[in-house]
Amino acid sequence: MSSGVDDNDSRDADLPTATLPPASEAPRTAEDPQHEHHHHHILIEPEEDRWRWRRRIRQDKRKLAVYRIAVALLGLMLVALGFVSGPIPGPGGIPLILLGLAVWSSEFEWAHRLMQSFKAELHRYRTWSRSKKILFWVVFFVCCGVLGYLYLLTLGPPAWLPGSVDMLLQRLPGL
Repeated sequence: MSSGVDDNDSRDADLPTATLPPASEAPRTAEDPQHEHHHHHILIEPEEDRWRWRRRIRQDKRKLAVYRIAVALLGLMLVALGFVSGPIPGPGGIPLILLGLAVWSSEFEWAHRLMQSFKAELHRYRTWSRSKKILFWVVFFVCCGVLGYLYLLTLGPPAWLPGSVDMLLQRLPGL
């Protein structure tokens, strides 16, 4: 053994340790027999947090309450900015909403579960065949077009559109 293995003065000496059973003895669930499914959220206890500054915050209930409120407001601001910037050209919308969700998932269990389900769906999408992906996007854009057309039928073309676009939209049936 090396000289530092049993040294109780190391930084990790005061951290709790856990002994995991071998994979052959690991409990299985009915849902997923190949993977162990357990309740997981990295940030429940201060000792489990990977960042030292956040561990210190989590040890004081008042600081934790202020921190959680700040995380909630930052995530809300990013999500709201994503909804506001979604219709305008350029990157905004979905990336900002996902960033807000990522901020929330660093602190809130429900957001962590939502982010995990989003990642699982993205992984499932990546396993699709090329033809299935093309069909998905065709159906997606057709649905977007139908919703846009219904919007135009209900409210009419927006006043801020350039005249040339408005003239083009007036050629659509029902407008």
